[in-house]
Parts: sequence; C-alpha cells; structure tokens
Amino acid sequence: MSDMFDDKPRPRPQPQRPVRQGRSRALWITLGVVLALFLAFTLFASLWTERLWFKSTGYSSVFTQLIRTRIGLFLVFGAVMAIIVAVNLYLAYRFRPVFRPASPEQVSLDRYREAIRPIRVVLLVGISLVVGAFAGTSGSGKWREYMLWRNGGEFGGEPDPFFNKDIGFYVFDLPWYHFIVDFLMAAAVVALIVSAITHYVYGGIKLQSKVDRFSGAAAVQLSVLLGVFVLAKAVDYYLDRFDLLNEGGSLMTGIGYTDDNAVLPAKNILMFIALICAVLFFANVVRRTWLLPSVGLGLLVLSSILLGMIWPAVVQQFQVAPSQANKEEPYIQKNIDATRAAYDIQDVEIEDFAGATDLTSTQQNEEVRNIKEIRLLDPALVRATFEQLQQEKGYYSVADVLDVDRYEINGHKRDIVIGVRELNQDGLPDEAKNWNNLHTVYTHGYGVIAAFGNQRDINNETQSASDEPVWVEQSLPPRGELTNLFEGGYRGQIYFGEQSPTYSIVGKANPDDRDVELDIPDDSETGSAVNNTYDGAAGVPVGNLFNKVLYAWKFSEPNIVLSNRVNENSKILYDRDPRLMVEKVAPWLTVDADPYPAVVDGKIVWLLDGYTTTDRYPQAEKASFEDMTSDSLNDDNQFRTLPTDEINYMRNAVKAVVDAYDGTVTLYAWDESDPLLQAWRKAFPGTVKDRKDIPADLLAHMRYPEDLFKVQRYQLASYHVEQASTFYEGNARWAVPEDPNSPGLLQPAYRLSVRTPSGGDNPIFSLTSVYVPYERQNLKAFVAVDSDASLDSYGTIRVLELPGGQRVDGPGQAANRFGSNDEIQRQLEALTRNSNVRIINGNLLTLPVGESLLYVQPVYAVRQGASTANYPVLRQVLVSFGERTAIGQTVAEAVAKVLDVDISETPEAPEEPTEPGEPGEEPEGPTGTVQEQIRDLLIEADAKFKEADAALKDGDLSGYADRTGEAEQLVSQALALASEDSGEAPGTEEAPVEE
Repeated sequence: MSDMFDDKPRPRPQPQRPVRQGRSRALWITLGVVLALFLAFTLFASLWTERLWFKSTGYSSVFTQLIRTRIGLFLVFGAVMAIIVAVNLYLAYRFRPVFRPASPEQVSLDRYREAIRPIRVVLLVGISLVVGAFAGTSGSGKWREYMLWRNGGEFGGEPDPFFNKDIGFYVFDLPWYHFIVDFLMAAAVVALIVSAITHYVYGGIKLQSKVDRFSGAAAVQLSVLLGVFVLAKAVDYYLDRFDLLNEGGSLMTGIGYTDDNAVLPAKNILMFIALICAVLFFANVVRRTWLLPSVGLGLLVLSSILLGMIWPAVVQQFQVAPSQANKEEPYIQKNIDATRAAYDIQDVEIEDFAGATDLTSTQQNEEVRNIKEIRLLDPALVRATFEQLQQEKGYYSVADVLDVDRYEINGHKRDIVIGVRELNQDGLPDEAKNWNNLHTVYTHGYGVIAAFGNQRDINNETQSASDEPVWVEQSLPPRGELTNLFEGGYRGQIYFGEQSPTYSIVGKANPDDRDVELDIPDDSETGSAVNNTYDGAAGVPVGNLFNKVLYAWKFSEPNIVLSNRVNENSKILYDRDPRLMVEKVAPWLTVDADPYPAVVDGKIVWLLDGYTTTDRYPQAEKASFEDMTSDSLNDDNQFRTLPTDEINYMRNAVKAVVDAYDGTVTLYAWDESDPLLQAWRKAFPGTVKDRKDIPADLLAHMRYPEDLFKVQRYQLASYHVEQASTFYEGNARWAVPEDPNSPGLLQPAYRLSVRTPSGGDNPIFSLTSVYVPYERQNLKAFVAVDSDASLDSYGTIRVLELPGGQRVDGPGQAANRFGSNDEIQRQLEALTRNSNVRIINGNLLTLPVGESLLYVQPVYAVRQGASTANYPVLRQVLVSFGERTAIGQTVAEAVAKVLDVDISETPEAPEEPTEPGEPGEEPEGPTGTVQEQIRDLLIEADAKFKEADAALKDGDLSGYADRTGEAEQLVSQALALASEDSGEAPGTEEAPVEE
C-alpha cells in the first residue's frame, strides 16, 4: 500500500529497438565486407599487374621464383610460430589447476575466466594466427638470406685468419643461421609470455601467494621454454664469435687486439654458462625448484656485464692504449689485406710521379700529345645548351647531367658528349594537357643529341670561336655522324627512358587506322607531323576488359576503361625507367646511379652496371655506400634495393642493356668469378647470359662504372698503404678534394681520354680523379682507371703518386690561382660588362703531361634570369701549368700564353732550303731564339687547328683528324722546346696560395 503513496518519479521502461540494432549491425558488417573486398582487390591488382609486367619483359620466372620463395617462407615460419603459440596456449589451459583456493586474487580473475570461456577457441586460433602472421612476414623478408644460403658455395682462396673458415660461410651461411636462432628465441619468448598469462588467468601462477606460486604444470612448461630460450642464446653466443670479424671499431672493421684477447674469450665463456643455465632449467622439470635455475640465470646476466663489457674495457684501457701501435699491428695488417681484396684494389698500379712544374729536356714530344684529348664540354653544364639549340620542341628535354662516350668516327675514336631527347610533358601547353594527349599521344622521345667533347665551332669568316658546340648528331629527323654509322640510320623512338611518363597506352586498332602516337613533330620533307605506332616486345596488352579494369584500379584512372583510344591492340607501358627495370628483373643487384645511352646496331640502348655487395666479408673495412659515392654531381645516391647501406665487398657483376624502343632487358655476366653472382645465377637460372655473348659493337660502348670507381677511390685513399705501421700512423692518408665549384661536396670523377706513363702511347678512355693529402689542399696523386671494356687493360687502376717533398697545386689551389690572376679576371670581367651575364666555371680537369700535371677549366657565360631561353655558352679556357696560369679561346692559345709566346704575330717567310752539307757535317738547326721558335710553332699549330675545324664543318673527318694531329704535334714540340730552356718561362706573377 505504501507504494501507492510514493510520489518519487519512477524510471520508465526503455523501448526495445531490435530493428534499429539489427540494421546497425548489418551496416557495420557491410562496411567491413566492403573494406575487406577493397583491400583484397587492391592487393590482387597490385600482384597481378606486377606479374603481367614481368611477363611482358620476359622475366616471369623471376616473379614466380620471388613469390614462391616469399610465400613459402611466410607459410613455414608463420605456421611454425602459430603452432608453437597454439600448443603452448592449449597446454597451459589443458593443465590448469582443477581446484583453486579462494583468494581475492582468484575472485578477481573469475570474471576474466567467465568472459573467456565462450570464446576460448576463437582466442586460441586468433592469437596464434596473428602472431604467426607477424612471424611469417619477418620470414618472408629474409628471402635474400635464404636464397644465398640455399645456393651459395665457397668463395675459394684463403680462409679467414682467425677461425679458418671459407669466406662463403660468412657471406652465405652465417646471416641465415642468425635468423634461425633469432626466430627460435623470439618463439620461445612469445610462447613464454602467452603461457604465463594463461597460467595466471587459470590459477596456475599465483602472484599473491607466498608459497606454491607455480603449479606443477606451470613450472614444467615455463622451465622448458626458458631452457629453450637460454639454449638458443648459447648458440647465439657461438655465432656472435664470427660476427666479430665484421664489427666496426674506432680503428678499423674486424677483430682487434681487445676482441681477440677479451671479447672472444668472453663469448666462449658466456656460451658455456648459457649451456649450463639451460641444463638447470631443463632439470627443473624434475626437481621443481627455481633456486638453481635462478642462480644460473643471474650468473649469466652478471657474467655478460663483467665479461662482455667491463673486461674488454679494462683490456683496451690498460693493455692496448699504452702501446696500441704494437698491439694492433698484426690485426691492422689483416684488415688491410682483406679490404684490398674485398674492393678489388689489391692490384692497383702505383707509380712514382715527379710532378715537375717544368718539362725537362729529356721528355719526348709524344708525352704531351694528350692535349688534343682534353674535353672542354662540361656534361653537367651544357644541358641547357643542348636543349635550346637541339631539342626542337618544348616537350623534349635531355638529362640534367649528360654522358660521355666513345665513338669511332671515320676510323678515329672520339670522346662524345651525348644526351637522349626524351619526352618532357611539362613542356606541353596547359590546354594540351588532357588525358588523351598525356597518355596516348605524347608517349615517347626521339633521337639523340651529341657533340664532340674537345672541340668548339669556329666561324670561318671571323675565325673566332662560335657559341655552338661541334655537333655530331643534331636536328629532327636526326642527322649527323651517328646516323651515318648505320645504313638507313637508327631507330630513334625512345619509349623507355629516365624521364618517361608514369604510363602510356600505345597501339592502334587496325593497320588502316591513322597512327595515334606523335613521333617526329615536323618532317622536313612534307612539313607535317609524322606519327608512329609502337610494336615492341614489352608492354602489357590491355585489349580485354579484365586488364583494363586492373589498370584503371592501379592508376586510379577510369578513362582506361572508358576511352575508345584503348582498343584490342593496345598495350600499356609503365615502370620504364631503365634503372628501375633492371632493379626489378634482378632484385639482388645494386644498380649504378648513372644509366647512359649509346647508339648501337641501329638502335638506342641504355647501358647500366649492376653490383653484388655484402657487409659480411670478414675483416674488410665497412663503410656507407651513400657516403662513398656522393659528390657534387650526385649527393643523394641511396641504396634502393638492398636492406643495408653499409658494405665491405663490391663487384661489377653484371652489365645490363635496356632497349630504348621495345624495353628488352638483357643481363650479361661480367665478373663471372664473383661467388655472389654465381649464387644468384643458381637462384634465378637463365636470367643472366654469359659474358661471351656480349656483341662486339655493344662491348665497345661498355665502360667502367662510376659508383664502383668512387667506392674504390674512397677506400684507396686509406688502403693504398700496404704496411700496418704506416697505416696506423695515418700520415700517408689521402682524401678526395672538394669540388672548387661546389664547396662542401667532393669533386666528381671525370671521363677523359688520357695517357699515363704505364698506359702506352695511345690515349685510353678513362675515369679519372685526384687525391690530396688528408686535411691538406696540395695535390698528392692522380688516379685513372681504364674504362674501355673492349680493351684487355679494362679495369686497370693506375695511380701517379707525387713525392712527399714536391709541392703541386691541388684543384682548390689551382682554382684560387685562376681567381687571383689579374689578366684572367680582366678578361672574365669583360664578359660580364653586361649586367645580365654571369660566369659559370666548368669542370676543373687534371691531366698528366709528361712528368707534369695540367689543369684545364672551361668558362661559360649565361644570361641572368629564369628564362628557359638562357643557356651556357663556352667563352674561354683556363689553363694552369706549374705556377703559371693563362686564359684563351682555345687550348692552343691558352698554352701559348702559359709559355708567354705571342702567336698573333705573323712569322717571317722561311728561307729557301739550302743544299745538304758535305757528308759527315751536321745539318743546321732551327734559327732564332727559343721564344721565337716557340712562337712560330704555336702560330703554325693555331693555323692547323683552324684548318681542322674548317674540315670538320665541311664533313671531311679524315682531314680534320690529320690537321688536329699535326696541330697537336706542333703544340707538343713547343712545350718540349720550352722545357729545354734553362730558365723558367716568364709568366704572370701570382698571389701566394696557402698549401
């Protein structure tokens, strides 16, 4: 009755809404299904289009092998981890205590046990699968280590100096063994964690109890898992001993005195302690006491601190530091030997070089003939010149840094600066940038542009240097000496290049249709556009709806499905950067950062170099690949394929060729003795052809790779020293100088045709650089590697080392001399009297001339402003010879000024030849002073140069070569004659330059 008088508000019953809740649940399920389908189709589209790309390039076996291996590793390691976790979860639940004493701890856990009971099977399966997926992903990422372990063999040669094992053990086997051990340790830890949690939830572990904290089943299971972990740790200590040969230190990479006498014994001791500790844990299955295992584990931790950290520090401080040179000498020697072998610099030819600043009377004329080989065009500066004068249309461009190659023209090999006229869609008018034009019309570049590297065009009327280079190949349609090398010219279409669009769709519906891909924009004969239809091998057919949908999804572009420009004969081209293509078909290679073009056998091809590398070569010095290859032209050369940037072994294992028209990728084995290459050829059979299969015409354009030379240059700076004592002292260390034009960045290597004392009489196409003493600026050595792959001497590294007491300007000091010379600055200022013009210094080249060194630097002028019509024009040439500097429009003129000879004067007419003297009489020598003789020779040489340039403009290459040779002979005679003068030829007074 009292309830009737209760005036308190009563809660109203909430209406049930089963329909709305059902709809909400259905909505979330639908969203989940849609999301899952979206992710699944995205993954499928990515994998299937990758498969189609590999199939189109002829390397489907690579894709299949990679997928099979990675899926296999995923399944094996994922399944093993999932089974281990599932078994331990099941055992922990199966042997849970039947009776649990009442306690606050157990009461609080009852709620969790009740919540778990309905879904315990789902939890067991779900946790196992999730952990297994992570483990499988980790295993899949180790496909390189697995394949090398599976296919690797021995390196041969000398075993390592400490464990007497073949180098192949460290490179092929040890990384895989480490992963297996790490996987077992991870599996033991994960199983230990899930088992401990399960035992705790179900009362097998009672943390709040003072006695019997572990049930018998929990003690057995945890003891076994801890025993497995510690046993795996013992194996890990065993393998760690071998890692000492690749660990870096303050002095060098590899085992040093402290490692040999403290760290290595410590690893052995810790290994045995871990074995004993594992036995104690396994014994706990029977004894059921944690005292001995705990003591053993504590001993292991304490020993790892005392033996692994403190003892080595004590040995280093009190035994090594006081007499480090003596203690470390035998270990340094092993590091030197291993490093020189790992980087293939053990056979470098180091020659003493006088570095004389004057030519001596004993030098012969042929020792200075290489002056005619000096490359004046700077590939890093003339891009705008090439584009403005030869690109023809705004939608073509060339690379930022052009390439230097050698071509045999009319029987003479010449250095050529070459660039590919690639497609640049940014140059299209905005109104033309629609999907059809960007992806079906403007699909490729056309032709190459090339110029002689060591010539300037001469105006026949004024006899002065022209603004233009001397073109070897020019115009559209292409014409020039490269076209003339092949009957009917060469195929100019460039569908595969460094600047190719993301994707292009090519092909026409039937033979009678008008071609849809723009080719030559203006044919000289008809005055109308000429089109082309791609019929190359590469490219994925997109004529069927299935492929259209896949690629529309991949590129997020519905026009691929909807456009009638995509027909049954269409192909889609993508991933067509030559470097990317080689990296995909050979994912085990590190590819050189500089693909370069060549016109071979009537077509344009890209040539690339592939490297095999490792960071596991025992006792060899380890360094960052990016640091070793960075310079002023390439300061962001990152490892794009391999998982580590640090390496201590490198070989040019493969030469790769990519056809610029049809995308054919061909891999040729180069260093066939490389064990890493042999292992990868076993792993991917049939993908790399033998070296003997390289065509001779192609071989003539293969060259020594830049990145390899930079790495060897970097290591040779320290490891040209073969004695440990000298290496330790550090006073013989060299360094690559800074680029005078780019402070803070290293000077790049330059491709030149040069002569060296040991290289013979003929100039050799070489990759060159110089060294300065460490932390100094004067020159210490000149280094060049023979780069012509068609020569037997290919790969020979020649070093010309200057004596310690001889001071020769380094590149920075030579640049300072140019900057402090009043005459040079006056002439350069004359070029910039118009405030709209600025000066750009070209590459500062160093060339050996007899027993001296010659610096040559081209000087360019360019109009100020951001207009694309502005381009650098070669105006002057700077020359430094000893302490003398000069400026001229040609090398001959600059050399004449260095020798203080005026070639502007007209020489007197020579006297009529006299009758020969009586037998036994010496013929009369040249008349006049030495300076007059030098002047006459250089005047005649300058005339010959002008005749040579006139012959070149007329297409008379034979006459050009003859006149150039005669002119250079005359310059050589002038230099040799100047050297015979007893006093140094007077030059411009120089400001002092600090060494």
